Amino acid sequence: MGKTIAVVNQKGGVGKTTTAVNLAAAIGAMGQRVLLADIDPQGNATSGVGINKKQLQSSSYEVIAGSVPAAEAVQQTAFQNLWILPSSMNLAGAELELVELQKRETRLKTALSLIKDDYDYILMDCPPALGLITINALCAADTVLVPIQCEYYALEGLSQLMNTVRQVKRLYNPLIDIEGVVLTMFDGRLNLTQQVVDEVKRFFPRRVYSSVIPRNVRLSEAPSYGKPVMYYDAGSRGTLSYQDLAREFLANNGILAEA
Repeated sequence: MGKTIAVVNQKGGVGKTTTAVNLAAAIGAMGQRVLLADIDPQGNATSGVGINKKQLQSSSYEVIAGSVPAAEAVQQTAFQNLWILPSSMNLAGAELELVELQKRETRLKTALSLIKDDYDYILMDCPPALGLITINALCAADTVLVPIQCEYYALEGLSQLMNTVRQVKRLYNPLIDIEGVVLTMFDGRLNLTQQVVDEVKRFFPRRVYSSVIPRNVRLSEAPSYGKPVMYYDAGSRGTLSYQDLAREFLANNGILAEA
């Protein structure tokens, strides 16, 4: 059975979508079947793997609403072992619509349960908010992956995120756990960076990946070409760092990476 991971941080601009897209691609290139589920109305993960949001027949919105089975909305990308459940702007109104629906917190979990066995990993790129869509992701998730940028306000809001995870664990999903914490926008030359790293490690003992993601121009450029960074510039620091992260992720999950 596949493992479902919610990539979550309600703070924007922390490298959440960058991590979801590039970790998914790197894991796929290492021989694992990966579904990237874009449940952010902005749809940046969708365009980041080369899918035109304006030409979608169905998206994660229809899947959560229950009008289209997840298997019908999933598309194969141009990249090795990587599939996408795309997002569209329709999802922006889903928060209000979900309020009226029965079992509103577990609709995504129900939809993904039908295709979970088709993949080794499902990575969900969540919105930068702790609303009903993110709650749906946490209810569907086995674990939570938290990208944190190495900047002054890094830990702001993390207590709220962890309170939400604990609430979901108590009410809906007793088995949910922390997959790990990824440090992004890392610059080892700055004293502040090390201070943030120390703080994060105190906040999440033994859950912080040793692989860190540096600031890298190629990481910023790749989405505009509709490609994960490893398919845009195979030798860039961004590519190598996400490959390191993917190997560490797979090792933590008891799998020896092939690349």
